[in-house]
Amino acid sequence: MGDDDLFTEGLRAKLATTGPLADRMRPRTLDEIAGQRHLLAPGKPLRTLIEADRLSSVIFWGPPGTGKTTLARVIANTTAKAFESLSAVTAGVKDVREVTERARRRLAEHGQGTILFLDEVHRFNKAQQDALLPSVEEGVLTLIGATTENPYFEVNAPLLSRSTLFRLEPLTEDDLRQVLERALTHEGRTADDEAVTFLADRAGGDARSALTAVEVSLALAGEGNVSLTHAENALSTRALRYGADDHYDVVSAFIKSIRGSDADAGLYWLARMLAAGEDARFIARRLVVLASEDVGMADPMGLVVADAAARAVEFVGLPEAALNLAQAVVHLATAPKSNRSALGLWRAQADVRDLPAGEVPAHLRDAHYRSAASLGHGVGYAYPHDDPRGWVPQAYRPERVEGRVYYEPSEHGHEAEVADRRRRQGTPPE
Repeated sequence: MGDDDLFTEGLRAKLATTGPLADRMRPRTLDEIAGQRHLLAPGKPLRTLIEADRLSSVIFWGPPGTGKTTLARVIANTTAKAFESLSAVTAGVKDVREVTERARRRLAEHGQGTILFLDEVHRFNKAQQDALLPSVEEGVLTLIGATTENPYFEVNAPLLSRSTLFRLEPLTEDDLRQVLERALTHEGRTADDEAVTFLADRAGGDARSALTAVEVSLALAGEGNVSLTHAENALSTRALRYGADDHYDVVSAFIKSIRGSDADAGLYWLARMLAAGEDARFIARRLVVLASEDVGMADPMGLVVADAAARAVEFVGLPEAALNLAQAVVHLATAPKSNRSALGLWRAQADVRDLPAGEVPAHLRDAHYRSAASLGHGVGYAYPHDDPRGWVPQAYRPERVEGRVYYEPSEHGHEAEVADRRRRQGTPPE
């Protein structure tokens, strides 16, 4: 054993007794892993592939503390393949090429395959991911990528298409209680049941977070039992996790809550986005779009309120502008809803896309320039304000789309008045 190997073994032995609790409690077998039963229960696909040592390239996607790195280490302990590990935070193309070259020699000289575990694969840029692609395609490397971000946004499509995606879910409260109780037993310590329940509930499905919190709780308790007070003090400062995939999911929930007229849900998601540091201008832009797409003519003031909130964000800024955003959320959520103006636009856009473009009717053409009248431009145009009804029956569209109905007012809010007015006047003939 060389000096480097002796140093590595010595370091591991030291960390096993003095390292962070989360690392010391890391499972070493599949049976020790809490949660992920949909992947790791007996007979489930991932467990079967690992136990048979037939794992092909995979990407583990899930929030922090769900077991991505743990799974990779368990695989390292069970596979007959060589196992190499890189972190995308510190590794570059040069490191990938060196791993690939070692893998080629290993395969050629000993017939042994190589697994490369790439932690935080989403941190690799396109060029770095492209450097991996040939060796993954050829089977020189079996890639295990781990990411907290949605791989459909962060991983190159060619690399993603050559990998099997496994989604790891946040641990349940029961899973986390199991993790915490195992840690307490390992440390020879005790804790009140309410303290364990509190830590499991507040960990947000993150085993690492739960173990870090219990480690702080143990320190606060000294040599004694961990109480609820110790647990609460351990979590007195806790950052809200909010990754790129959370951004898309939370914004989606925000918009759908307001569209569904749930003001309380809209305020909750607003508060969550603001707490996570979401750009207030982005939130304001989404509200302006929603005001026209989902409220529309049912409450024309919705767009005015949303626009005012967006201006307040620029003029006042956070944190005070959160009040303006909240008012807009409540107004739009409680307003009557109609997407008829949006539907009208989409229908018209479909006709513009799919049908031949017709000529502008002659009577609607610009008649203000010299000789326009001699071309028939504007001839026959009836001025609506000259009619006591305020409209006149004349064609306003090309013949091909004459009679096509794009806007049909609903019976909701102000739009019901629009519908009634159109009925009383008679829909102007085309």
